[in-house]
Amino acid sequence: MENDPLPRLIIGMVGHVDHGKSTLTEALTGKFPDTYSDELKRGITIRLGYAYYQAMRCKECGRYTTNALAKTGRCPYCGGELEKLRKISILDAPGHEALLTVMLSGASLIDGAVMVIAANEPCPRPQTREHMIALNAIGVKHIVVAQNKIELVTDEEAIKQRHDIKRFLEEYGVKDAPIIPISAIHKANIDVLVEAIEKFIPEPERDLKSPALMYIVRSFDVNKPGTEIDRLKGGVVGGALTRGVLRVGDEIEIVPGLIKRTSTGVKTIPLRSKIASLAREGGKLERARPGALIAVGTYLDPRLTKGDRLIGNVLAPVNETPPLVKTIEAEVELFEYVVGTDQTIKVEPLRKGEMIQVILGPAPRPAVVRDIKDGIATIELAREAVAEEGRRLTISRKISDRRRLIGYGVVKSI
Repeated sequence: MENDPLPRLIIGMVGHVDHGKSTLTEALTGKFPDTYSDELKRGITIRLGYAYYQAMRCKECGRYTTNALAKTGRCPYCGGELEKLRKISILDAPGHEALLTVMLSGASLIDGAVMVIAANEPCPRPQTREHMIALNAIGVKHIVVAQNKIELVTDEEAIKQRHDIKRFLEEYGVKDAPIIPISAIHKANIDVLVEAIEKFIPEPERDLKSPALMYIVRSFDVNKPGTEIDRLKGGVVGGALTRGVLRVGDEIEIVPGLIKRTSTGVKTIPLRSKIASLAREGGKLERARPGALIAVGTYLDPRLTKGDRLIGNVLAPVNETPPLVKTIEAEVELFEYVVGTDQTIKVEPLRKGEMIQVILGPAPRPAVVRDIKDGIATIELAREAVAEEGRRLTISRKISDRRRLIGYGVVKSI
């Protein structure tokens, strides 16, 4: 069972579609994150991809590397002895504009981000700007820029785009974010990128004393078709702890749980189980803490977790789950212009009775604006959700047949 004291971090790999996020993830980790068949056919990340690497530094030449690059266990540049630094979980987020809600679902879990910008395209592209605005909206401030595909441009073109990137970063208050020129496909300058991540994305203070709280962003059935009944394993949920510690054998509750439609409306049924197993990239665990993407094995019927059925739920110890609410008050801030459109569309104020979509934690929720006064919106969710005071949320409205990001907010009361 893996049990080590090394610091851990979750970073998001974000940016415009086809700028090389998945290729860079593979260069760092040795794993290509686009594992779903639709993603492989279309060549874009549709769901959140997970991967992991061990950051290391050579004791002799001082260069940085990862376990995927140092396959012999020695420094790939000089053969020297390596010092282990941090263990990094990468969440590879979709860049396609129609999949912003998926990216935001994952962004609620990350400690920092790598913004991938292709050197052979203008900066910023629509989803580059969209992702930056989204990161700002949910409070992610620690960003490293990977200027990718540097092999496709001249030195002069790369330098010119670097100035464009710096101006773009200044717009969003991250002017000091390092810009690292790389070629992900050729694994060039990856050591410098690893060094920048180590130096510019700090590990936040972790709360290990409060009751555990985990946001579920994946759920699945690990059993192969035809598995005999006595060999079936319970359903598995994946996500990250925002606080506390989980241990094998803990009694847990998943809320809101199952959604059941009745003659009087929608009813939610919490799910209870014990933790059968814990795992993350690198091995099985006896205990899990914040800072890594983990898989929690349960004794639940695997039909309940199959096909990401439990995305958007929250996992916590029995009798320690946060309250579920349908109505919240949030202090909202609307953007000047709609995010992610080719045209410049001014954001209109929220209207009483307007249908919107909010992302509160790991999943989108349809909602209605019941009241809006002095920047405080009373929002009624279509279904119950966990909404602790101080938690950030994003707001989208339907524009040109798609949900577009128009603002964000902070929960003031529930």
